[in-house]
Amino acid sequence: MRNALLKAAEVGPTWKAPAESAAPNQLVSICGADTAPAGIPGSPQLVSAPLSDEGTEGVQSLTQYALVYEDAVSAATALATLRAVADACPASVSRPAKTGDREEPAYTETARTAPLEEGGWIGFVTTRNKQYDKAHPATADVAVAALARGNVVLVDQYAIYRLGKSEVSANPQFAADWAKLVGTTIKRVGGQ
Repeated sequence: MRNALLKAAEVGPTWKAPAESAAPNQLVSICGADTAPAGIPGSPQLVSAPLSDEGTEGVQSLTQYALVYEDAVSAATALATLRAVADACPASVSRPAKTGDREEPAYTETARTAPLEEGGWIGFVTTRNKQYDKAHPATADVAVAALARGNVVLVDQYAIYRLGKSEVSANPQFAADWAKLVGTTIKRVGGQ
């Protein structure tokens, strides 16, 4: 599984592994806004690979997890647990500006969850769009895909943050980009 997850150089020349990564016992936030990262369901073997691309106009990140369970039933249960989290995501959330250690302008974030099927893997994807207040033009698009096959659950989060742009269509390639990244990983996993 470790070899199936994308490496920085395979995504693009400006991508790298970040110095810090998420805590090993949790995944990414599925719902966004102020929701905590999802816990890892059950007790799988975990392989992860966080990557990022930081530029002057924004940041992209790809966080990949492979959760390897004892059997297919455990993997299906884990996927169902993650889907329950996704189904509980509010369709729209507005938050005031934050100050202190994690400053952030006020924003409105919308989320939508849909079924996803790719190369024999079945699961879901939650896509989110965050629009910051007009005084701080920026936008963020995030996709969290969770797919299972056999005893493995793959969870990928692709996010792109654009500075200086406040329109909903600031990231026109977003849907194609996250689908390509997830699809590439699935093809590499192959029969594993």
